Amino acid sequence: MSDRPLHVAIVGSGPAAFYAAAHLLASESPRVEVDLIERLPTPWGLVRLGVAPDHPQLKTVSKAFEKIATQPGFRFLGNVEVGRDVTHEEVAARYDAVLYAVGSQTDRRLGIPGEDLPGSWPATAFVAWYNGHPDFQDLDLDLSAECAVVIGNGNVALDVARMLALTREELAPTDATDASIEALAGSSIREIIVIGRRGPVQAAWTSTELGELGELAGADVVVDPADLELDSASAAELEAASNAVRRNLEILHGFAEHARAGKPRTIRLRFRLSPVAILGEGRVEAIELVRNRLEPDGAGSVRAVPTDERETIPCGLVFRSVGYRGVGIPGVPYDERSGTIPNAEGRVLDESGAPIPGLYCAGWIKRGPTGIIGTNKKDATETTERLLEDARDGRLPPRAHGGTIDELLAERGIEVVTYAGWERIDALERARGEPQGRPRVKLCTWDELLAAAR
Repeated sequence: MSDRPLHVAIVGSGPAAFYAAAHLLASESPRVEVDLIERLPTPWGLVRLGVAPDHPQLKTVSKAFEKIATQPGFRFLGNVEVGRDVTHEEVAARYDAVLYAVGSQTDRRLGIPGEDLPGSWPATAFVAWYNGHPDFQDLDLDLSAECAVVIGNGNVALDVARMLALTREELAPTDATDASIEALAGSSIREIIVIGRRGPVQAAWTSTELGELGELAGADVVVDPADLELDSASAAELEAASNAVRRNLEILHGFAEHARAGKPRTIRLRFRLSPVAILGEGRVEAIELVRNRLEPDGAGSVRAVPTDERETIPCGLVFRSVGYRGVGIPGVPYDERSGTIPNAEGRVLDESGAPIPGLYCAGWIKRGPTGIIGTNKKDATETTERLLEDARDGRLPPRAHGGTIDELLAERGIEVVTYAGWERIDALERARGEPQGRPRVKLCTWDELLAAAR
């Protein structure tokens, strides 16, 4: 093995990417230098652009990422998109190994008629809009409807419902964009209906997220007690369930028993319903749902089986929150069915199932959109351990090109945002927020971000 440091490109800059960088930089044999290549001018992925603005405590993990970025051998190359500015092959030729940690950048589809009507939105787009993602600031998001329906029973669905229900006073101290605060606080929405295809036992939200709904200043939470009556399979699942699931049921029963306080907005939690069509002439006017019955799935849970019972709910907005999905990178293997890069413990596999030397993946693009921020640490460690093993055993391919990525980007006139450039963006956003008692006021357009980075 050469005495020179191993030079690794990590594509992406969210939690999985930073945890992978930390593990590689800690290696002494071999020594490793890391370049984080990110299409945006800003790092941190969904910590910056996915975590709900009223959950600032979840964003404090960025302090650990800031420490990683100060380590010798670390570089951030922002505003560089693999597949647009450079190809995968060009990156692979200039590094000893490439690790993709690009997350899951789009939404799963419902696959029903009317899904693309104006007023039907993927939750991913809505979340990116209020969090200041520069690609999503021009959404034609009409919040003049009185009823919004959220499809999904995970934490993102609850984030969407909660953001639609927050008052101006609750939104004011957050780092949501100024435009989204104005739009959400001034919206006409009075009822938010959250739809789950299975029952309350199978809902994927956390007790903390669910309990927070009951603390909203401007919204009552309504649950029909009949929706909490469990079929035998769900009752058996609850018997074997974690304390968190039991706590969820306690919270739901509390909502069902609690008298409404007459708050201006209502969040209604409903179960055992699936959307079959989004209806409207030119835009969303209603959603058609089918009632499900739950049957044992043979694996300790239940599956939703549609019945003949249908229901139509008039509404002007539908938010589809049925999961994130990975996007393929040209030149890199991709499994269309799972939305992930095929891999074995982070080693990327070719069509025959053999590892491709020098190519790795971590995070959601590796395992799918599951787990919490911290889940990525174990995931990234597994991948980087395989990478380091391959380096020690001489299994990494020789570099195909003697030049550097910097030379290639300079030749093409790509404006690279360095970590110092990100720190200038960060400082400006924090300075804008301080007089208002906010953590930051985000720069939301590509022009603003790049100008600040300079």
